[in-house]
Amino acid sequence: MTTLYLLSVWLHILAAVVWLGGIFFLVLVLVPVMRKEPDERRKALFLYAVGEQFRRISWTALSLIFVSGIFNLAYRGFGLSDVWNGRLWQGPFGRAFAVKFTLFILVIILSALHDFVIGPKSTRLWEERPDDPRVLRLRRQAGWIGRITMVLALLIVLMAVMMVRGWPGFR
Repeated sequence: MTTLYLLSVWLHILAAVVWLGGIFFLVLVLVPVMRKEPDERRKALFLYAVGEQFRRISWTALSLIFVSGIFNLAYRGFGLSDVWNGRLWQGPFGRAFAVKFTLFILVIILSALHDFVIGPKSTRLWEERPDDPRVLRLRRQAGWIGRITMVLALLIVLMAVMMVRGWPGFR
């Protein structure tokens, strides 16, 4: 293995850890603690600030995951033509990669919806009119998207393991 490939795999895993760790922190620590804060405006401002910071970190991590993933596939001998001719999708590696890539695309879509549509709209409305019933609906949507993204991320990690270790029952 070349040093560049090992560096790319390391970067891929590191970016995934930063991204997934941030999601776990938000879903399992920050949001439950914020529910205890009685001041709705303070909650909104804090959530906005944390969301802005994590948004930059998470999109950087997702970009690094994507770029390093392409490099890692190229190192393993897969090119763009293999996407179209089907070679990339064959065997246990290809099946696991297909599932992993599909989940990754879903995560990108959900993250964009959360980060650029629902999250900012919810936070703005929350700051302006904390008692507006739309705030609760938007916050619930954002929360569910966060939870679904976390589950998808865990499934992506499972598929990554299966790419290199194989599907159960296959050797």
